[in-house]
This record gives sequence, structure tokens and C-alpha cells, in this order.
Amino acid sequence: MLVSSTFNVPTLLLVGMAVAALLGLFMLLIWLQDRAMRALAWWGAAYLIGGAAMALWNAPDDWPFPTWMPGALLFLACGIVVNGVRVFHRQPLRYIGAYFGPVVWCGLTQLPGFEDGRGARLIAGAIIVAAYTFLITFELRHDRRKSMRLSGPPFLVPVVHATIFLLPVALNEMFPGPMREAFAGIWFQLFAIETILYAVGTAFIVLLLVKDHHVQIHKTAASTDPLTGLFNRRGFHEAAAQLRMRAAKKREPVSVLMFDLDHFKSINDRFGHATGDDVIHRFARTAADSMRADDIVARLGGEEFAAIVAGGEEVAALIGERVRGNFQTAGTHFNEIAINATVSVGAAVTRDSALDLHVLLDRADAALYQAKKGGRNRVTVAAEPQPHPVARHIAAARAANLPVVHSPSLVPGSPVDTPVPA
Repeated sequence: MLVSSTFNVPTLLLVGMAVAALLGLFMLLIWLQDRAMRALAWWGAAYLIGGAAMALWNAPDDWPFPTWMPGALLFLACGIVVNGVRVFHRQPLRYIGAYFGPVVWCGLTQLPGFEDGRGARLIAGAIIVAAYTFLITFELRHDRRKSMRLSGPPFLVPVVHATIFLLPVALNEMFPGPMREAFAGIWFQLFAIETILYAVGTAFIVLLLVKDHHVQIHKTAASTDPLTGLFNRRGFHEAAAQLRMRAAKKREPVSVLMFDLDHFKSINDRFGHATGDDVIHRFARTAADSMRADDIVARLGGEEFAAIVAGGEEVAALIGERVRGNFQTAGTHFNEIAINATVSVGAAVTRDSALDLHVLLDRADAALYQAKKGGRNRVTVAAEPQPHPVARHIAAARAANLPVVHSPSLVPGSPVDTPVPA
């Protein structure tokens, strides 16, 4: 009874209505400035509909509207939020799963005694809202663009909201029959306060997600080749650094492959730049389809492509030959014109995680030159430079955690630097 006398339900509903309406209008205004972000229109509409539901709950008793309408509008808003998340993640709309709430609520209101039981309405509404909230959390799993700083709140806030709404279902069994109606009134007030806080919190999270999405768009544009959709030179270097770090942890060798389309200048001169672009685009698609999931391929410029893969000489030769053979098959005809485009491939391998990527690219480029010189449409893998014998001894000692005895008179080729047992 203390809570009942402290909080006034109509006042809470009025505050909730105003907050929902303002947040909804704010999201719609942002959407009008950026029509590409259609999810904001869905979320803005959901907030406005939720505000309308609160207004109807706060309306005078003599207003002519069905008693089921406020609840149905609230659950409709929840369904719109779900589809807004799917639009944000470029997923198809989910009509049945998103809009089950209003249908279930309207069906329950037709049952005898449901409208007269405040506790029953509270528990049914809490279960529906919790179901929607868990569904929103499930849909958030599709977000592959989220940054690490946003990975927590979008999941945590809906889960907490759903848990709070499920509490009366469990607590209802703890109260004797005469106390349940009073418990329902108190819990309704707490629901109203928590829902206002949840609405404000989720609005801020939505805006952070939208901002993060725009950052990802600009970042992707800066590291992606617009013609092929592959990494550009900048994106290649960034992704290659990550792959080399993973390979170093596993002590795996890394291979770089360079690709150059054979006689591409002649193709451009004879068939036009549009056909040349088609050749580049088809090779990009063929190369990407011929790679493994963790391999990285990029267009460095013009008809020059590069890839970096985890693995040694055999892996590099296998992937290079697969790309070469697949493109020889795919590059025969373009727009019913026989072109018979081919590609030459050069590869270089290193087991030195500290070796500069530019050095590795130069080695692969030298192997590519040998492939061109050897007749084109072939794969050449450069032999990995062997380290100096002294360097091999030192590397072996460090790998085995053995001390190394150094001689001040060490000269190149001297076998003095040898590991000794600890």
C-alpha cells in the first residue's frame, strides 16, 4: 500500500506517453534526414504506437474504444520493433512471429472472466512482453557489424527487461488469493516505471547502433574496391596483419599469391573498357569462390590482385592452380564474345612472422614475373630463402628454451653459436 500511495498510475502513464512520443518523433526526424536507414522509421512508428497505447490506458472510462485496444496496440509496437531489428540487419520481415501478440491478446480478452481479473491480465501481458523481448534479443544475433563496445548493452538490456516482466509470474504463486489483486496493482506501477526507463535506454542503444553502422559503412568503403567488392590495398594490408597474427600463434607458414590477368591491355584495347571491367569482375568472383573461408583476396589496382593464405608451398601451389584453372574455364566468353582470358600466378612463402609484408609481396611479384616469362597462364612458387646456419641454430635454441653461447670472434659461417644444454 505504501507504493500505491507514493506513485500515481495516471501520472506515470502520462509521463510514459510523452517520453514515447518524443522519442518516436526524434527517430522519425533522423530517418527523414537519412532515408536509407529504414529501421529508424520502424522504431519511430513503434514508439508512437506505444505512446498511443499509454494514452488510451490513461483515457477517461467513458471514451468509446474496446478494452482490448490499449494492450493490442502495445504488443503491435513490440512486433514493429522486432521487424525494425530485422530491417536493420537486412533480414526479411517476420509477420507471424512479430505480430502474434495482438492476436493472442484479443483472443484472451474474449474469454469469460479475463477482463475482470486484473492479475490474469497482468500475467498474460507480462508473458507476451517477455516473449517479444527475448525475440528481439534473438534477432540481435544477426548483427555482424556490431563493434566490441556495443556487443554488451543490446543483449543485456532486453534480457533484463524480459526478466523483470516475468517476475510476477513466479511471485504470483507466493501470494495467497486475497493478496494477488493488491500485488497486481503494485506491480503495474513498477512495470510503468521500468518501462519508461527501458524505453529511454533502448532509444539510446538504437542511436548508438545506427551511429556504429554508419562508421562501419565508411570503414568498409575505405577498405573495399568498388568494382569487385574485394579488399583494396589498404584493406588487404589490414586483413593480412590479422591473418599473420593468427598464423604466428599456431606457428604456421604464410603464403602470398600475386595474380595478373594475361594480355589485359590487349583485351581493353580490342573489346573496350566495359568488357575489361567484366573480365576483372569475373576474375574477382572466381578467385573469391576458389579460396577457403579464412583466405584473403584483394584487388591491388588495375588487373593486379593479391591473396594471403595460411599454409606453405603446397597450399600456395594448390590454391594458385585452383584459381588459375577455374578462371581459364570461366573466362572463355564475355557477352558472347570469345576472349579466353587467363591469369598468371606467383607465390611466396615465409615462416618468419616478423618479415615485412612488402618483402613478401616483392617475392611473390618476382615469382609472377617468372610465370609471365615462362609463357603465362601458369603458377610459379618462389623457393623460400633459407636462413643462415647460425640463425637456424639460434632459432632452434630459442624454440627449445636453451641458452646460446656467443663468441666475440663470431664471423659469418662460424659454427660457434650453438645451443648448449641448460
